Amino acid sequence: MKKKITAILMVILIGIMAAGCGQQQKTEQTEGTEESASQDIFAMDTYMSVTAYGADAESAVSDAIAEIERLDALLSTGETDSEIYKLNQNGGGSISEDTSYLLERALEIWKSTDGCFEIGIYPLMQEWGFTDGNYKVPDKETLQKLLPLADSSKIDFNEKDQTVSFEQDGMEIDFGGIAKGYTSGRIMDIFREHGITSGMVSLGGNVQVLGIKTDGSKWRVAVQNPEDTENYLGVLETQDRAVITSGGYERYFEQDGKTYQHILDPKTGYPADSGLTSVTIVSADGTLADGLSTSLFVMGKEKAVAYWRAHSEEFDAILVEKDGTVSVTENIADQFTPDDAVKKTEIITKHSSRTHVRLGA
Repeated sequence: MKKKITAILMVILIGIMAAGCGQQQKTEQTEGTEESASQDIFAMDTYMSVTAYGADAESAVSDAIAEIERLDALLSTGETDSEIYKLNQNGGGSISEDTSYLLERALEIWKSTDGCFEIGIYPLMQEWGFTDGNYKVPDKETLQKLLPLADSSKIDFNEKDQTVSFEQDGMEIDFGGIAKGYTSGRIMDIFREHGITSGMVSLGGNVQVLGIKTDGSKWRVAVQNPEDTENYLGVLETQDRAVITSGGYERYFEQDGKTYQHILDPKTGYPADSGLTSVTIVSADGTLADGLSTSLFVMGKEKAVAYWRAHSEEFDAILVEKDGTVSVTENIADQFTPDDAVKKTEIITKHSSRTHVRLGA
């Protein structure tokens, strides 16, 4: 068995390179006179890099790092002092403002995606060994016993009192599917409070950018190739957006010649086999982008496209199929340049049937 954790996204900038997960990320400014600050940190089980440009850049980055550490301590499922750990052990309790907000958003996305996003998946993730690296393929009987726990309808949340309880013993929740997106959004808030108008954060593969680069151009975010993690599928030019990808290549193991990836389908308890190999979500809302990257991966292309068409004002997407086809929603099609190695591309439109095109042609 083996575990492979790599960066989902690489930020390609003039003077800035965000390295892959598992490596320390290095940032520097090589042009212009604007003051800048950057710092790397390992938190939430991944390497992160925070960079800001402006007169108060150093304080902005310092406060951003402190926020990452605070949220990591609050939301960890493994640290015994964390709020989530205590919540899971006690079957409920009072929760903080951050946890209350995340729970509210998680339940919204769960309902909107018909259960494809599920914070109650944690017991199943534990059984597969994706939480601690002790991988195994559970037997069907065990999965059938655990499946009823992966059901957010059994979470009783009192928004006014900020309390939560679980209707079934053994339920445990994990905000890992939206925590990094929420964190990147909080960092953007901190940047704005410090008067920062240009900055970026890379949280292991979740990238969120503020404004444009100091040279006046848009940020360039490269979407990783799920079949060749040393290369990328294409580059997206963007500003004021989170760009977040989920794919089975992030974490997986092999047993008896078969590969099992870590994104589980809450309806079956098995790794999702939807025909997609990665999903990238582009949105001004980091929390939403994080949650939907997993949800649309579980849905598969047909349902993912239908979901986008119903919510096209909230996000855009880049879908990669097993045959290598790269599909891009029309709102960002002219901002995405595929790599020459991509043989088949497609623009997903809002009202018509699928149209196969060669992007950039």
